[in-house]
Amino acid sequence: MGGPRRLLLVSNSTLHGGGYLGHCQQHIKSFLGEKVKRVLFVPYALHDRDAYARTAREKFESLGYGLDSIHESCDPVEAVRKSEAIFIGGGNTFRLLKALYDNSLIQEIRKRVLEDGIPYMGSSAGTNVATVSINTTNDMPIVYPPSLQALGLVPFNINPHYLDPDVKSTHMGETREERIRQYHEEPNTPPVLGLREGAMLLVEGDKATLQGVTGARLFLRGKKPTEHEPGTDFSFLLIDSNLQNP
Repeated sequence: MGGPRRLLLVSNSTLHGGGYLGHCQQHIKSFLGEKVKRVLFVPYALHDRDAYARTAREKFESLGYGLDSIHESCDPVEAVRKSEAIFIGGGNTFRLLKALYDNSLIQEIRKRVLEDGIPYMGSSAGTNVATVSINTTNDMPIVYPPSLQALGLVPFNINPHYLDPDVKSTHMGETREERIRQYHEEPNTPPVLGLREGAMLLVEGDKATLQGVTGARLFLRGKKPTEHEPGTDFSFLLIDSNLQNP
C-alpha cells in the first residue's frame, strides 16, 4: 500500500451538548474518504468492550463505514495487519497502553501507519497513545503497562481535554498548565500540545494542522506557553523534538 502517515488526533469523543463523535463526524468522513470501507476499532481503554464496540459501530455505520472491533478477533495482530484504517477510542490511557503491549500491537500498528500509510484516528486516550509517551495523560494509573512509551506516530506529546485555569475556582490543586510545567522540569522532555475539547490535530505526511472549534495551547520546555487558533500550522512539531529541547 504505502503512503505518508495520516492521523486524526481528536481531544474528546463527546462534546457538551452533542452525541458520540458528533462534533467531528464531518472531519472523520473527510479524513477516511471513500477508499476506506471498514475501520478496525480498538476498545481496550474501557472495561465493557462489547458495549463500547456497539457505540462505535453505530456511529461509523451511520457515516457509511463498516466497523470491526479488535477484541472480537481471535488474532489481534492479524486484525491490525489486514486493517484498512484504525480507530482507537478513549477511556483509561494506562489500561489501553497495557492492552496494546499485552497483545503485541505496538510495532504492528506503527508499521501499518508509518510504513503502509493506513489512516489512524485516535480520541482522548487513543490520541495519547499516538504520541511519544502517555506521560501527559490526565488518567489514573489503574494498571501498569510495561512502559509509558507509546506508539510514537508523532515526536511530541498531547494533553487531551486541556483545561484552562478557572479564576473563580476555589480548588487548590495544580492546574493542567502547572502539571505540564512539572513534566518539562525533567530533562529531554518533548513539546506538549494541550488540545481543548472540540479541537483535533490533522497530520498528513509532514504537515500538521489544528482543526475543530476550539484552540490549543503549546508548551515547549524552557519557554512560555503559546495560544493557537484552529487553522494553525503545527508542522514544525513533526521535526524530531530533540532539536527543540534546550
